[in-house]
Amino acid sequence: MARYYLPMQDICEAPPAGAAPDWTVPQNWAHYTAQDHRLWDHLFDRQSRLLPGRAVPEFLAGLKLLRMDAGGVPDFGALSDRLMRATGWQVVAVPGLVPDAVFFEHLANRRFVAGNFLRTPEQTDYLQEPDVFHDVFGHVPLLAHPLFADYMQAYGEGGLRSIRFGALHKLARLYWYTVEFGLIRGEDGPRIYGAGIVSSHAESLYALDSDRPRRPAFNLERVMRTRYRIDRFQDAYFVIDSFEDLLRQTLEADFAPLYARLETLEDLEP
Repeated sequence: MARYYLPMQDICEAPPAGAAPDWTVPQNWAHYTAQDHRLWDHLFDRQSRLLPGRAVPEFLAGLKLLRMDAGGVPDFGALSDRLMRATGWQVVAVPGLVPDAVFFEHLANRRFVAGNFLRTPEQTDYLQEPDVFHDVFGHVPLLAHPLFADYMQAYGEGGLRSIRFGALHKLARLYWYTVEFGLIRGEDGPRIYGAGIVSSHAESLYALDSDRPRRPAFNLERVMRTRYRIDRFQDAYFVIDSFEDLLRQTLEADFAPLYARLETLEDLEP
């Protein structure tokens, strides 16, 4: 498991040395060692063998379309060229967690921020913060799908608005339960699309096979009222009907009164 996007109001507000004003840095692909590339290939092979029949077909199609099976840590430049042709998105490297406004600004402009470091072999199954495998393998394939690509841009635009309403912690739950840990309804049961699941071998099994977590139907207000845990497998995975419906609900929702109503309601346990 790993720690993924969370509201980070207390993060340093100035870019670190070597970063551009928008917090981007060079990926510096040449700094990856032969061991790094072998570890990436091990993680990729393990997940790509596990996910057919578990992950949503659009995710697997994105892996193929973006040629992410070429071997070794992907070069962000070449990856962005292919992604740009598909949906107008690109992948940009950042030095780690970035301020919320920076994160949302990139998403709103179809730029996905990715850490450029890779976990160590000792961290194969547990990582405290997102690395290049989680960010690229987990998130980027679905950015090649037009509806999900539009949803991510809409989320970034909504995030910028949420800062004005002081409702970032509520909107973060929407990201958590969709982009990171979402399930989607399939013909023969739920399928995985959340990056936090597809990039984790153990949670790819747990999210679908275990009888412990709840799998309620997606409801925007309920999702934004529901707490989550960052230190263990999830107690609940919300199931969307389709990417089209997820995008529609996001675009049609009037978030200003929703935020106001949520302030009068108690949070829910998953």
